[in-house]
Amino acid sequence: MRPRVNRRTFLMGTAGTVAGVALARSASHAADGDKVRLGIIGCGGRGQGNWSALTGEDVVMLCDVDLDQVKKAAAQFPKAEVVQDFRKVLDRKDIDAVVVSTPDHWHAIPSVWAMETGKHVYCEKPLARTVYEIRAMQEAAKKYNRVTQMGTQIHAGANYRRVVELVRAGAIGPIRKVDVWCEKRPSPGKRAVQGTPPSTLDYDLWVGPAEWRPYDPKVVPFNWRWWWEFGGGVLGDMACHFMDLPHWALDLRQPERVKATGTEFPDADTKVPVTMRADFTYPARGSQPPVQLTWWHGTTGPQDEAGKIENFGYTSGVLFHGEQGQIAADYGSHKLLPEERFSSYQRPPQTIPDSVGHHQEWINGIKHGTPTTCNWDYSGALAETVQLGNVAYRLGREIEWDTKKMRIKNAKEREYEALLKPNYRGDWKLKHTG
Repeated sequence: MRPRVNRRTFLMGTAGTVAGVALARSASHAADGDKVRLGIIGCGGRGQGNWSALTGEDVVMLCDVDLDQVKKAAAQFPKAEVVQDFRKVLDRKDIDAVVVSTPDHWHAIPSVWAMETGKHVYCEKPLARTVYEIRAMQEAAKKYNRVTQMGTQIHAGANYRRVVELVRAGAIGPIRKVDVWCEKRPSPGKRAVQGTPPSTLDYDLWVGPAEWRPYDPKVVPFNWRWWWEFGGGVLGDMACHFMDLPHWALDLRQPERVKATGTEFPDADTKVPVTMRADFTYPARGSQPPVQLTWWHGTTGPQDEAGKIENFGYTSGVLFHGEQGQIAADYGSHKLLPEERFSSYQRPPQTIPDSVGHHQEWINGIKHGTPTTCNWDYSGALAETVQLGNVAYRLGREIEWDTKKMRIKNAKEREYEALLKPNYRGDWKLKHTG
């Protein structure tokens, strides 16, 4: 099966750290009172969650490689044009912005090309499958002055805001350690020798720039997350949601060192870890001390040296360890610990405004130039950190990360290059020059 050939190549500048994301309405057709004209790339799964939150705008084009996944969206937006190839969305000059909700291996190319053609972009987490692609997306957003948002919807919730205020008010004192955990595990699976794609699916385009694999109904449309060429396992799926809270509260960017260990299904082709522990070491930030963040998945809480789990009632959550106490939280609630010590604690005043809504932030940014809280400068550093956990796991040892040069200092390039930068199939292109 021959790969399709792209019609444009994106050339970018050097791979440096992005200092910020401009939020002006560059190249947008939407005036302040107008609806934003949207193209939806990826209509099922998270795509449905995203377009369902944007029904107040003008959705003019729906795209999915599987036409069966478009049915619900087409019923909601009967006037929208339906296509299978995302390049047709990018060719529409009357589209202001796109929403990218594809599998991870298809995040970077549509997002970067969309920005090149004058469109703003909302893209699902974990922003991209590799560090190289994340940097390319950040650079494009800066170069083309686009309004961006990563799909970490919980960031807009009130609970996270209250925890950030507590941390920043010094409620539990300086924080040097954080545990983050998620009980989710991948589904085991073996690849089919050869399957027949349904007639509604352009499977060649679904694989796109990734390594070619025969069609397997166990992998498409969802379980792709459990194979490295398409996704990043549970860490890639969930860590951007849970690690978002400590990254926000403690002003964390990229780590200096990362190590990761885990277990795998013994008899399955799925090689992403079933259980995982990843340790991220961050440098001091101004007056804030260095931080050790430990990620756990496939378990209901962090474990001590004896293997005992204590999760304070949260089977997935975050625990901040401060010099004067702890804060435990999940998506919807939080606790100051020990509770008896904080029973009469006077909480700080609300300093972080309630969100207008995660998707509405992005729409308002397009119309009014107002900030998005998960713009790709902030969320790109978070996504890069998450993917470095997978890099350390696959490399099999602790890595020392040079974020400025985007290299691993204690390994030879040939050992890790393929883990940081994808080798695209066929003529698909996304590259740095310089």
